[in-house]
Parts: sequence; C-alpha cells; structure tokens
Amino acid sequence: MIEQFKAFIESFESPIMQALIAGLFTWALTALGASLVFFFKTMHRQFLDGALGFTGGVMIAASFWSLLAPCIEMSESRFEPGMEWIPAAVGFTAGAVFLFILDKILPHLHINFKRSEAEGPKSAWHRTTLLVLAITIHNIPEGLAVGVLFGGVAAGFDGATLGGAIALAIGIGIQNFPEGLAVAMPLRRQGVSRFKCFWYGQLSAAVEPIAAVIGAWAVLTFEPILPYALAFAAGAMIFVVVEEVIPETQRDKYADTASIGLIIGFVVMMILDVALG
Repeated sequence: MIEQFKAFIESFESPIMQALIAGLFTWALTALGASLVFFFKTMHRQFLDGALGFTGGVMIAASFWSLLAPCIEMSESRFEPGMEWIPAAVGFTAGAVFLFILDKILPHLHINFKRSEAEGPKSAWHRTTLLVLAITIHNIPEGLAVGVLFGGVAAGFDGATLGGAIALAIGIGIQNFPEGLAVAMPLRRQGVSRFKCFWYGQLSAAVEPIAAVIGAWAVLTFEPILPYALAFAAGAMIFVVVEEVIPETQRDKYADTASIGLIIGFVVMMILDVALG
C-alpha cells in the first residue's frame, strides 16, 4: 500500500501537485476518522485520550525526524562549523511564536474543554465553531510541513528526500484519523446530527491541502528559506502538542493510556521516516 502511494505521488512531476495530493491525503484520512460517527454514537473516553496521545507522539517524532534533522543537515553546508544551529533555532522559535499569536487572536475551544474555557478573545460563536477553529489552528503547521518538504525535494536540498516527504504525509495522515474522530464524537454526544458531526470533523483538516501548497510554493520561490521553514513547522507542531494535545489528554483518569499512545505514535512515525526517508 505504501509503495503504491509513493508511486502515485511520483507520477506527478510538479512538486506543487505532489504537495497538494499529499495534503488531500491527510485531509481524506481526517474525513475517514470523522465518518465513524455514522456507526457509533459514543466512544469510550479512554480510547479518545489514547488516540490524542498517539497524535501527539506522531507530531513530536515528525518534528525531529522529518523536519529538524533535515534542517540541521542542510545547514551544515551553508554555515561555518559550530553555527549550523542558527536556522533550526530561529525557525523553531518563529514557528512557536506564530502559533502562540494565533492562539491569542483567534477564539477557539480545545476538544475536552468546557465552553466556559474557550481561549482567545471573547466570542459568542457556537461551541462547535470554536472546536473546529482549534483543530484548524492545529492543522496549519502539519500542512505547511508536508508542503515545505516536497518543495525542498524539488529544490534539490541535501537532507530532503521524496521518501521522507511521503513518510511525513503518511504519518500526518495516520494521526489525522483519530483527530477527525476526536472532533466528531464529542459533537455527537451533544446531540448534533451525524452528518453535521462528520462535516465539522472533516472540515477541521480542510486547511491542510491549502497550507501544503503554500509551503511548497514558498520554498520553490524563496529557496534559501527551506531550513528555516522546516524548523518553523517543527516549532509550530511542538507548540500545539504542549499547549493543546497533552493537556487535553490529562483531564480525566486515562493519562497513562494517553502516555502509552504518545509513545506508540512516536515510534510509528520514527519507523516511517527511517524506513522511507
């Protein structure tokens, strides 16, 4: 299955198209996860916390193996010895600051939080809208990461490989599956119709193909930014894990399950990147 997906991606010569297809793939898996709401009305909180933990593990592993490590490798030929850390440090910090700003200026609500715990500016928006916004913010760096890596491959940067870009897309897609479910299922428990639950669940990842195309275009247009862009995506994803994903899994009695899920997610993403990259 992985080899077929890789061959399909390779059949497109344009890196923009490759990034778009990869982004659509991650979106599709989010929709697939959300579609489970048609078959289940409820799902045990322990499973959802474990799934969110898995999501965090994939994001942490992708941040290092797929983004920071290639960033540092590319920097070795562009900076004097001992200064290779500059793009990684600058980009990583910028990515975290970018998400911090989005977190402050956009009203949103994390998955397991009450309506009264909404973050950002005060808003009368419905709980569903705030929930979808939170996951959309979460998905922006994921889409950027995929697109930036495909752009780097086309630009011929050392450390950026097609296998690595595909591994990242697969890893992000896998962790998007439980993410779609995690958005749709709480809405279903509140009495929202199945179709609306599915709609909002998949909508949360609609930004990923757009962000992937923007990331690939930016790298191809401004090639020197690639190391910084990789680190930027890594910083943004780590911010999301620490500020959103982990806290959401620690609000009930299944913290151990979430921790095990995080370890499994990290290992799965690491295997994908090493095997395909």
